[in-house]
Amino acid sequence: MVGRGLFITFEGTDGAGKTTQIQRLSRDLKNANYDVCLTREPGGTLISEQIRDMLLNPDHSEMAATTELLLYAASRAQHVSEVIKPALTEGKIVISSRFADATVVYQGYGRGLDLDRINYLNWMATDGVTPDVTFVLDLPVVIGLQRVQKSRGGLDRLEREKIEFHQRLRDGYRALAQQEPQRLKIIDAQATPDQVYAQIQAIIQPLLQK
Repeated sequence: MVGRGLFITFEGTDGAGKTTQIQRLSRDLKNANYDVCLTREPGGTLISEQIRDMLLNPDHSEMAATTELLLYAASRAQHVSEVIKPALTEGKIVISSRFADATVVYQGYGRGLDLDRINYLNWMATDGVTPDVTFVLDLPVVIGLQRVQKSRGGLDRLEREKIEFHQRLRDGYRALAQQEPQRLKIIDAQATPDQVYAQIQAIIQPLLQK
């Protein structure tokens, strides 16, 4: 934790319901008079959002894996510097849809890039900022992609990857949760939205009382 703030991140494969749970948690915290900073990756700042457009554009199918990795790191560095660190220093609760774990999973487990290199880039980009808790919404990848297709009617560049890629992502998140069980919490996203939120609340409330 930096300063007096609390840093909460949500991770998981596409279609697991991150947006729904983030919006509900943010609303309830604001209603309880907490100062909440809601953000996302890639994105969160003007510069980072422009990088997001480059990363997710389906027309950029020729993008090399290393290019992808470096763009995510650049987006994160700007995001941390401009949004996350200042908000935490001011004592806010920062809630981000994805953070550094996503790069380990997508570019490491998904693309097969060197994990040591990824961790070094993350170390540079995050400038020492680590989430206090990370919720990993876990869902079979076929169900998740069907949800995305139904809700948006189309898939971005990464969502269009083969099913094997998405399965490696799910496996990667599970592996990270085993490595850091105190921070990364697996949430069963096949449950109803209310049941998912109850799992999240059971973990959040003790943190808020510290």
